[in-house]
Amino acid sequence: MSLNLTQKLIKDHLVAGDMVPGEEIGLKMDQTLTQDATGTLVMLELEAMELDRARTEASAQYVDHNLIQEDNKNPDDHLFLQSATQRFGLFYSRPGNGVSHPVHMQRLAKPGKTLLGSDSHTCANGCMGMLAMGAGGIDVALAIAGEPFYVKMPKVWGIRLSGKLPDWVSAKDIILELLRRYDVKGGVGKVIEYYGPGLHQLSAMDRHVIANMGAELGATGTVFPSDKEIKRFLKEQGREDDWIELTADKGASYDLEDEIDFTSLEPLIAKPSSPGNVVPVHELIDTPIYQSYIGSSANPGFRDFAVAAEIVKDKQIAEGVSFDINPTSRQMLQDLVKEGHIANLLQAGARLHQAGCNGCIGMGQAPAFGRNSIRTTPRNFPGRSGTREDSVFLCSPETAAASALNGKITDPRTLGMNYPAVKLPKQPTVDEHLLEEPLPYDEAKSIRLQKGPNIASIPKMDEMPDEIEIPILLKMGNNISTDEILAGGARVLPYRSNLPEISRFTFEIIDETYYERGKETVDKGGHAIVGGFNYGQGSSREHAALAPRYLGLRVAIVKDFARIHWQNLVNFGVLPLTFVNEEDYDLLQQGDVLKATDLRRKVKEGKHFNIEVKGKKQQIKVKHTLSERQIDIMLKGGIINWVKDRSVKQG
Repeated sequence: MSLNLTQKLIKDHLVAGDMVPGEEIGLKMDQTLTQDATGTLVMLELEAMELDRARTEASAQYVDHNLIQEDNKNPDDHLFLQSATQRFGLFYSRPGNGVSHPVHMQRLAKPGKTLLGSDSHTCANGCMGMLAMGAGGIDVALAIAGEPFYVKMPKVWGIRLSGKLPDWVSAKDIILELLRRYDVKGGVGKVIEYYGPGLHQLSAMDRHVIANMGAELGATGTVFPSDKEIKRFLKEQGREDDWIELTADKGASYDLEDEIDFTSLEPLIAKPSSPGNVVPVHELIDTPIYQSYIGSSANPGFRDFAVAAEIVKDKQIAEGVSFDINPTSRQMLQDLVKEGHIANLLQAGARLHQAGCNGCIGMGQAPAFGRNSIRTTPRNFPGRSGTREDSVFLCSPETAAASALNGKITDPRTLGMNYPAVKLPKQPTVDEHLLEEPLPYDEAKSIRLQKGPNIASIPKMDEMPDEIEIPILLKMGNNISTDEILAGGARVLPYRSNLPEISRFTFEIIDETYYERGKETVDKGGHAIVGGFNYGQGSSREHAALAPRYLGLRVAIVKDFARIHWQNLVNFGVLPLTFVNEEDYDLLQQGDVLKATDLRRKVKEGKHFNIEVKGKKQQIKVKHTLSERQIDIMLKGGIINWVKDRSVKQG
């Protein structure tokens, strides 16, 4: 039987379940990736599990989000993470080394391997012929400990690439075209696999751009073949021996198919405040901008910066524009310096920032109130930039640079210049100085974790109750993101290792009263929330499930969930339910009290059951899609309790 590449990767790593779309499968994880905004909890979870040594082929902890050191909290956490990686046998990427996804691609990614990361954009490494997926931190902690990763078998969506890319159109426009067609839910339950003659026009880093933003489509992952271009890239990195050729079998089929003809593409842009709100750039020309931002994990390649540098070379950006340059790795920054591109950017008026996520996650570079920011970042969810009432547009480096010159959104095709011919360095820099290798075991076992005063242990979670009588504390609409549930940014992320403190920011973008109202329910049985479609889209941060749980959230009833957040809710004992009849969403109001009895049996024995709306003589029919394993996790109050219970039984 002919298999596509995604099916090959899954088959090679399958340890439980059958490859039937929608059914739960267990996969062996070869590698893991954690970053500092989520990794602190992962390391605390490894400590709670009493892990002796990482059981993966390679696990790496990156410090790329929380780089601003306005007080002791972030540097204290950096020291904690460094000590934890030394203790548990992980790679440690120090502050300033760069964003996790491109650095992992440069130094550790291997074709044919699986990668699980506590960052939703881990899927970016699918550009290397890997099966790379984002997940909640506790799932990554379990993978580090050698446990399989459980996920619903995805459908495989084949996208054939053909035609020739026009001048002024690049990889960002390709993924924006897919978002224009299918919006932010288009990839849910699917792995997107690219193939076809158009591949030959895309460098490894171009493919990274496309794979990265598969997360914005809600996809489980994105897969590219490992071909001669990946071999070239690994050779440049001094890792040619890690290359193997991987492609779909001849005659392989896909569950769904589509085609993107490059010839028909034009510069595209996503309007505020969704990556799926895509239109041609020419429809927005002359829209004034305050900021033009180039970099982040979504456009991390040498070409992305070099083409912008060539566009602004010997010119000056418009008065009043902040032109922010965010290099994505230390070694790439060195190449940009050597080739003169950084000098050209600075001469034009650019502001150069350290290699890291920075403004993409709201850690600095927040735009001014009421002003437009145009960015090459992957997301423009409300408030993600660090400015609560922000107005962020997503585009290619070409469009961002052209707009910086004119002070308004500009179609780069109208600049009146030839499209820059950017050449990659003949001998790219290979720099491993800030990537610390795992310590030998005999040395590692004597390391003690360094915990600063801002690190707090995860509180104990109780089991799922058999009866509930709880109020609906919030009713929300569609596409609520984890940035809206629990924001990132310089105000919030320094408390990522302190659950009581970070919980104060829960849902503040939606309702500033939630924290106080939630606390009042903790000793009264908790509360519920109601939402629309695609609830929990965006970042994989498990704080967005853990903080509401800490404040009493026991049940979430929505029209449907984003994959990673749904899994995070299960992992922390919040019962995720969907409406059987979507019109019942309109019947529920904030303040209604939900009542259910014999709940544990109902969840265990059936997928459908009723919940009473107290005082209204109404019954709401709900359902869950939990596997038997997840039901057991839910009944025990979360995966930490479940792991402890298994350890006792096995011991």
